[in-house]
Amino acid sequence: MELFTLAFTHPVELGASVTIVALMIFIMVRSALSADGGASWTRRITGPNGKFLFGALFVAWAVIFGVGLQLVPHEGANSPYGGIGLIAMFTGFFVMMGFLWSVIGE
Repeated sequence: MELFTLAFTHPVELGASVTIVALMIFIMVRSALSADGGASWTRRITGPNGKFLFGALFVAWAVIFGVGLQLVPHEGANSPYGGIGLIAMFTGFFVMMGFLWSVIGE
């Protein structure tokens, strides 16, 4: 029942999640359509300079989550440490796969 009242009890969280999902769908649709004509952003990240973009993304990921995981409490099951760690694990995987793809694909 709480799911139906989510828009009234947590409007900021609901708006953030809807925005993130819409952005993910937009990126997926754009990448699926890029095989037809080749959008300019796909040429930028798949070109020779893509490895610098993904290298910078990896360094930013390491600094942000390296500092961010040290700032949250580590004690107890109610700490945000596990959730932030899971987000760091998934985003790190995709950033590193993009980095490997841009380096090997050259």
